[in-house]
Amino acid sequence: MRIAVRIVLANLSLLAAAANVRGQTTNTPQTTSQTQQAVQNADEITAVPNRPTFASTAEMVQLGVFEIEYGFEAAKGHQNINGLLKWGAVKNLELWFLNNPIERDAGIAGLGDSGAGFKYKLLPQKNARPTIAVLYVATLPTARPELGAGAMAHLVQILVSKDFGKHHFDVNEGVQFVGRPQLGGFDRTYFTALSYSRLLRGKWGYTGEIAGFSRRNATTPGTMTLLNAVTYNLSSRLVLDGGAYFAAYGQLPRFTVFAGVTYSIANLYRLRPVHPSPKN
Repeated sequence: MRIAVRIVLANLSLLAAAANVRGQTTNTPQTTSQTQQAVQNADEITAVPNRPTFASTAEMVQLGVFEIEYGFEAAKGHQNINGLLKWGAVKNLELWFLNNPIERDAGIAGLGDSGAGFKYKLLPQKNARPTIAVLYVATLPTARPELGAGAMAHLVQILVSKDFGKHHFDVNEGVQFVGRPQLGGFDRTYFTALSYSRLLRGKWGYTGEIAGFSRRNATTPGTMTLLNAVTYNLSSRLVLDGGAYFAAYGQLPRFTVFAGVTYSIANLYRLRPVHPSPKN
């Protein structure tokens, strides 16, 4: 009798152990899948375009992400290719390098001005509070005087961005100090911009903006532009745009068309060198 009881107990123990192993085997793929999904979500890169508006968003590219924006403009007597390179160097700090590799005005063509600067996020968006950032850009006079500013310029702006459901708003207020090539010193002009964007259907979106600079000096009046554009998200990290802006007043072409692209290339902090396998 005792032997029979011992045999039954041993069989029950084996069954319980087998059931436990089956349970662990069944749960393991689910846990691994969830972990992989979490890692993929953390690694996903999303583009943060400043294009196609004159306004800049207060939102930042992700930490470590290197992103480029390039586009062209075409108007009567004016064409250019313009670019912006951005890198999320550290948390809340984005480094900028701007360049116009081709500029053509009134039949004169050549290299345009360049620039360098940074964007720093002061406060993130939370509840009713918008995202707030500060932007500084120094213009480098790499173009000939007929095509560029002809002197150093410094731009400082406060950037405010806020989402209301599907509606996104960017507000910029700033001041630019533009050097006087012959006279010395700086002229001062103020910049204001309000842009609006939203997704329309699927991957399509709309952007509208009103922006302008105040009068710089007696010979350079203020400007105001009205912009309308569409965007298309080919993927989370690749965005196309195209549209036109109208000059309400100022020394600008009355109608300018443009198109461009924003592409997040990679997270430079996640790049891993490939090491050769050790030889035995």
